[in-house]
Amino acid sequence: MNPLQAIIFDVDGTLAETERDGHRPAFNRAFTECGLNWHWDEVLYGRLLDITGGKERIRHFAEHCAPAVAARPDFDRLVHQVHAAKTAHYVGLVGRGGVALRPGIARLVDEARRAGIRLAIATTTSAANVDALLHASLGPDAAGWFAVIGAGDIVPAKKPAPDIYLWVLEKLQLPAAACLAIEDSANGLRAAQGAGLATVVTVSEYTAGQDFAGARRVLPHLGGLSLAELGQATRGL
Repeated sequence: MNPLQAIIFDVDGTLAETERDGHRPAFNRAFTECGLNWHWDEVLYGRLLDITGGKERIRHFAEHCAPAVAARPDFDRLVHQVHAAKTAHYVGLVGRGGVALRPGIARLVDEARRAGIRLAIATTTSAANVDALLHASLGPDAAGWFAVIGAGDIVPAKKPAPDIYLWVLEKLQLPAAACLAIEDSANGLRAAQGAGLATVVTVSEYTAGQDFAGARRVLPHLGGLSLAELGQATRGL
């Protein structure tokens, strides 16, 4: 049986509770900036999280709630404009210390690095968002601690498709049995399982009550969970 050789983290809701107080207000500021009278409150945004990917979320909302906007001839350009504005607002918010890491994340990253276990990221959020969060929460060199960062549109099919995890595994040149995924959502769990990965779920503020069948462990957070216990999860213990 392979020992644990790499930990692959999701980002939003897993590394930090970014959705409600990070991405959501950034979307709302981008809407205003782009001349849209949309507002995503906390409840609505929670429902929209069923759609993975920011641009996909914008499209879904327009098609179902603002069909006149979706019918605009420049709609594709508008989606990219809104998403770019949203990313800029999010990066600024995170850079000002507006989002903190979840319990246990910084300790686990440090323990893994000292143990020679590789770190990777598999997320639908943009690379700029990942860099901003790592820089603000772990330090200016933190992105370099991760052997592979799979982010944004690097694969066309978003979670729950397994594509982003398969891409990360290919870049790591490791079998799924040697790695552990850490996720917070049912979509993320399905994506990781589809790639053959053992998965630990840390339930976030928007994912409580989702179906996490098949996860090796379902926890409120990683505070208090040792690296050795995570390694046991890859072996189904």
